[in-house]
Amino acid sequence: MSKKKRKKTKPNNRNFGRHAEKRFADGMRASGRLACQILDEVEKVIEPGITTVEIDGLVDRLTQEAGAESAPLGYGTPPFPGHCCISVNAVVCHGIPSLRPLMEGDIVNVDVTPKLRGYHGDTSRTFAVGTISDDAKRLVEVTEQAMWKGIEACSINAPITVVGEAIQPFVEEHGFSVVEQYTGHGTGKIFHKDPPIPHMRMKAIGDCIFPTLQLNTAFTIEPMINAGEKFVVTDERDGWTVTTCDGSLSAQFEHTMIVTREGIEVVTKL
Repeated sequence: MSKKKRKKTKPNNRNFGRHAEKRFADGMRASGRLACQILDEVEKVIEPGITTVEIDGLVDRLTQEAGAESAPLGYGTPPFPGHCCISVNAVVCHGIPSLRPLMEGDIVNVDVTPKLRGYHGDTSRTFAVGTISDDAKRLVEVTEQAMWKGIEACSINAPITVVGEAIQPFVEEHGFSVVEQYTGHGTGKIFHKDPPIPHMRMKAIGDCIFPTLQLNTAFTIEPMINAGEKFVVTDERDGWTVTTCDGSLSAQFEHTMIVTREGIEVVTKL
């Protein structure tokens, strides 16, 4: 197909940039709001006896009703088989929905990522199933607080290392450990992208320069905190399920942020 020659015009970069900036921010806010609303509905049904596949079905229905799609479904290799990740007790992350019913005293992380009009809203919470032990409750509370420590440390142009510098000491002060294999990540129109956002302290090697949090970008902070040791293992049978090596409990919370001219905005919290 031939192309017609067009008269060259000087683009108004300033106006184009501001329009693109607004589209990006509005898109991320909409997907983030939906993700938060989905987890609000999930929280209402968390009780002993419900199966994780029923929770997955609820996430699927709410996502479709909003005109969105579940980004986890079919993601990766092997293709992830659920609409969300549901991780119970010693499962650190990437738990696959199943017929397993939740039991009194369990803790369960539900991680959702609706893709709405091309933008990803990625968030997770760890819920208590009925009455949980004091130790489990403390783990969940510290994990959520650790996430907010990381978020509060962020600012425009700050190096990504500020997140781990805020999270790891806080977690270890409470006798827990930070999982190092899995990090937060850049996001937006692409589900997972650079830069990775480590939740532990990082030391530069040689001339290494860490990425910074740039204006008009989106990223997640999602610390996975173990009650025991930091070491984890992936189930070779399904290629996804990650558990603690020592069988200890694990909890996780996650939010998606955008970097705006006003600062860091959490888009997955109403």
